Amino acid sequence: MNKFWRALLLSVLTSLSACQQADGPAQKVVTALSDTDIAGYERAVQTREFSFPEDHGAHPGFKHEWWYLTGQVRDPQGRRFGYQFTLFRRALSPKTLPRPSAWATNQIYLAHLALTDISGKRFFNDERYARAALQLAGVQISPFRAWLEDWSLTERAAPCAQCLQVTLQAKSAEFSLKLELRNRRNPVLHGDRGLSRKSDTPGNASYYYSYPRLLTEGNIIVNGSQYTVSGNSWFDHEWSTSALETEQTGWDWFSLQLSDQSELMLFRLRHKDPKQSRYSATLVTDEAVHNLDNERLVLHVQNYWRSPHSKIRYPLSWKIEIPSIDTSLSLTPLLADQEMNLSFRYWEGAVQIGGRHRGHNVSGGGYMELTGYR
Repeated sequence: MNKFWRALLLSVLTSLSACQQADGPAQKVVTALSDTDIAGYERAVQTREFSFPEDHGAHPGFKHEWWYLTGQVRDPQGRRFGYQFTLFRRALSPKTLPRPSAWATNQIYLAHLALTDISGKRFFNDERYARAALQLAGVQISPFRAWLEDWSLTERAAPCAQCLQVTLQAKSAEFSLKLELRNRRNPVLHGDRGLSRKSDTPGNASYYYSYPRLLTEGNIIVNGSQYTVSGNSWFDHEWSTSALETEQTGWDWFSLQLSDQSELMLFRLRHKDPKQSRYSATLVTDEAVHNLDNERLVLHVQNYWRSPHSKIRYPLSWKIEIPSIDTSLSLTPLLADQEMNLSFRYWEGAVQIGGRHRGHNVSGGGYMELTGYR
């Protein structure tokens, strides 16, 4: 792809036209999600009925959408890895305009790929762009497939209403992944039956569901060495048009898989006025799904780390307290330098967990995402 097209795709994906001159790469993803150019797009205003596997597909009437996969795996000798694959979709216009060119599309895609070699203390990340034309990128339902060039998430078994059984394949210059994943739980709807409100303004919300624990096995190749691995992964799918208020500055998001076989999703949307920051959480157990949006959630930063690449200071160690479910968890990164230095900059990485949950000692692992830090 020539430099002109790369620059054009980047400018659209991150809504550079809407960014203030002072915004840096760390802010562009936040600015994009608080975009005010929303006329004609669908919005997440009220609850809806989810239908699977149909809702695994794209929702092109909404401006933003992503399919997100993270996990922690290890080989039989104990070598540990974390990984991330995210496919972003961005609509350029509310409707598809009839044009004769085979290149014509109003949808573009960006994919991020990362590998944390925890044992080797190395972090790798990469990205690609493509138009949703000529089969360069897209998402289809039957069979389910989400791809950008040869990076793909592909259904590997006959579909069923609640299943997600897929193969992730992706290759970068320094590493490659081929992982088989299958769901342990049915999809979990966050917020109000899948309507995840980001502020009190109607429509500033997303539709959001997860598969919070996917049994994972396969192969990872790093710098020519191959490892046969197994572990757990987490899958998110979210779509929206206007998710954030202009006064919201970024978010801290956590997907946590605990040793008692429960899972916890938690996020904080930071506001310029900290008293107006918004919190949301979902606890998943074998018995039920508990929405904790109206509960008291307390996040304490324990330690910061300054990136040698961007000079951004990130809060990497946390204590999370949720009194209503008798939960107090400490989170630390498995590697400090897991900063995604790509078209927009954010911290995304594997974490380890310790503490107490519902009256019992627990450990575990998960992923943390930090955006909007300068």
